[in-house]
Amino acid sequence: AVCSMGNSTSRLYSVLAKTLSSGAVSQHQECLEQLDSAQLDPIDPKELLEECQIVLQKRPPRFQRNFVNLRKNSASNHRPIRVMQWNILAQALGEGKDNFIQCPMEALKWEERKCLILEEILAYKPDILCLQEVDHYFDTFEPLLSRLGYQCTFFPKPWSPCLDVERNNGPDGCALFSLRERFQLLSTANIRLTAMQLKTNQVAIAQTLKCRDSGRLFCIAVTHLKARTGWERFRSAQGCDLLRNLKSITQGAKIPLIVCGDFNAEPTEEVYRDFCNSSLNLSSAYKLLSPDGQSEPPYTTWKIRPSGECRHTLDYIWYSQHALNVNSALGLLTEEQIGPNRLPSFNYPSDHLSLVCDFSFSQDPDRLL
Repeated sequence: AVCSMGNSTSRLYSVLAKTLSSGAVSQHQECLEQLDSAQLDPIDPKELLEECQIVLQKRPPRFQRNFVNLRKNSASNHRPIRVMQWNILAQALGEGKDNFIQCPMEALKWEERKCLILEEILAYKPDILCLQEVDHYFDTFEPLLSRLGYQCTFFPKPWSPCLDVERNNGPDGCALFSLRERFQLLSTANIRLTAMQLKTNQVAIAQTLKCRDSGRLFCIAVTHLKARTGWERFRSAQGCDLLRNLKSITQGAKIPLIVCGDFNAEPTEEVYRDFCNSSLNLSSAYKLLSPDGQSEPPYTTWKIRPSGECRHTLDYIWYSQHALNVNSALGLLTEEQIGPNRLPSFNYPSDHLSLVCDFSFSQDPDRLL
């Protein structure tokens, strides 16, 4: 049942409530027909945030995270570009496969967890949003985020493990959202990654965007590489395939590049070194939070499974270091905030932390990379 919220918000709450319930793949078309974004009015993000907070009123408040200013002299003629990277945890995997033994099933209810995810996104107001493990794209994220002003793109895994879960909501995949008012979408490439000349189950999306205020072009990419120990060479092959594709799309690094992803790889892995040493001249933005500017965060995911506690650095935002500047980055949750039961929890909706950076273009647009 949909609660009455008063005339000013009941219509918005009704739309939100329609996206709250899990559904099967067969319901996707029905959801799209009900919530055709082209025919619906824009949503005020403040109103949507208030509606999410009503749904979450019995849960603990959001953790506070602060941005760290990384450039003392960050004067620019144009607004920075805020990019958010996040593996949001597929609902089917969270409930059916991942075995978070310290997380109560009640904390994983989609009706509330979905609002926690939206609350995080609305709090940081990204210009570009890169998500992995999205299995509620058609009934939740596309209908709502398109009405918040985003261009929306989704590329599912060919054989998503979500489909093995009873009462799943379809395949999970990568999703990319960019604000229409800030960027003109020039091209999109949906990339099915290869390894050892074989097509794999992992994907990427790469888009070339034009900033409306500055006229500058850049490429934004999102990916999710193969998980699990023992697949290091496979991940490296996937990463090399992605780099080859991005080299072509950026015309050999002439177009600045930002790559977001859950690489399922620690900084000690070969795929990490491949990105560090690429001819695309990429650097990892979150290294800049370390005292020496050379070390990755101690963790971007922290969970407890039957096999034990898993604390790893797997998520990255890579960028063209001579064409782009990192103005600021969002600090991570502390161990105290995360708590002894780790993630996900009643406080936080995913087993991965969101990463958020503010980028600006270097002042010399003709500078060679």
